[in-house]
Amino acid sequence: MGFVSVDPTTGQVLKNYKLMPADTVAGILAQSQAAFLKWRDTGFEDRAACLRRVADSLRQRATEHAEIMAREMGKPLREGRAEIEKCALGCEYYAEHAPRMLQPEPAATAASRSYVTFEPLGVLLAIMPWNFPFWQIFRFGAPALMAGNAILLKHAPSVPDCAFAIERLFRETRVPEGLVRPLLVDTDTAGELIGHPVVQGVTLTGSPAAGRAVARKAGESLKKCVLELGGSDPYILLDDADLDDAVGKCIASRLVNGGQSCIAAKRFIVPKSLRGRFEERFVAGMAAKKMGNPLDETSDLGPLARLDLRDNLHRQVRLSIEAGARCLLGGTLPNMAGAFYPPTVLTDVARGMPAYEEELFGPVAAILPVEDEAAAIEAANDSPYGLGAAIFSSDPGRAEKLAARLRCGSCFINDFVRSDPALPFGGIKQSGFGRELGAYGIKEFVNVKSVWVK
Repeated sequence: MGFVSVDPTTGQVLKNYKLMPADTVAGILAQSQAAFLKWRDTGFEDRAACLRRVADSLRQRATEHAEIMAREMGKPLREGRAEIEKCALGCEYYAEHAPRMLQPEPAATAASRSYVTFEPLGVLLAIMPWNFPFWQIFRFGAPALMAGNAILLKHAPSVPDCAFAIERLFRETRVPEGLVRPLLVDTDTAGELIGHPVVQGVTLTGSPAAGRAVARKAGESLKKCVLELGGSDPYILLDDADLDDAVGKCIASRLVNGGQSCIAAKRFIVPKSLRGRFEERFVAGMAAKKMGNPLDETSDLGPLARLDLRDNLHRQVRLSIEAGARCLLGGTLPNMAGAFYPPTVLTDVARGMPAYEEELFGPVAAILPVEDEAAAIEAANDSPYGLGAAIFSSDPGRAEKLAARLRCGSCFINDFVRSDPALPFGGIKQSGFGRELGAYGIKEFVNVKSVWVK
């Protein structure tokens, strides 16, 4: 089976792409290696100039790229343009800061001079998802390229047009030929590529199951890997939270990208003293969001990316209700074409329910009422995931003390979780390992070399 671009709004097949034959893949590998050998000797100034040209092009064609995302995976145009802007900012951030991040670091030793250098590894394989089909690539790609590496992109099979649009961006902005190349290959071939001598590392954003498969392959080949996997982020409201501010940010986070985000708010942990007021305002805010065609500028919520994803989400909702959760909003399949699912709010969510145990990848919120602060921390940590978390309180110091007790990769206080080029991004537990972004992210795919001079 090849790569198939399907409009989730209508179900119409937009385009079919055949899988690349073995000789084509071999040729791309050779081109990528040749591009790397030239790029690694390119100075930071020239690398930065390339990324700044890419950033300019991204902005100039923001609506065009947003329309591709809207058609291939249902992202509303406003969110698509915001994603493109974030890609541009990521390019500019690393163009400015990578030279400082990768400067040799002196070390005090018995040598007359000793220092640590950061050298590129080579060709990296990026196995990427469909939900942020541009940002996911640039989140990894901007630092990897500034570090001197080359990229092979194995994108999700449902967003091939996004993959080729990214390649065009780099080619048209005079980035060296072959430095960023998409591969239309199946999962088995991608696994085999991890062990190929040209490939020096692999990064995956996807499910825990996919992460385990990639980690096995990388381990067998002794290749470096970074895994950003699923998330079921808890948002804790303390009894002194500014309720109006918290509710607005909780809704924004739950519905970002139609709820199809690893770091979207998914579990809302609320003290019983706030429960009634929170549920009333939260339901009203969710109900006010307009679901519709993502190409319509007034739509807040497009369809889910695929029908099978919607069906699985509905299964999770239905089984949770059967197990005792109460549905305050939504929870029914709409009578319309496409993979649409309405904003849905479940409360009285407890252990044993899919809405508690599993990641909800869509516009479904799970409210977990708790007795006190200690119970809130226990519930927040009671998950196989550990990507992000948020705490809302009028006392930031109190919230910071609680943040230290949360087992996650990022904790935001009085705001919703999001990635930022200046901060390392990633998780623990079943949410993966390794980091993207920040100074830690750019050093994931470099050779940290010690040099001793007597």
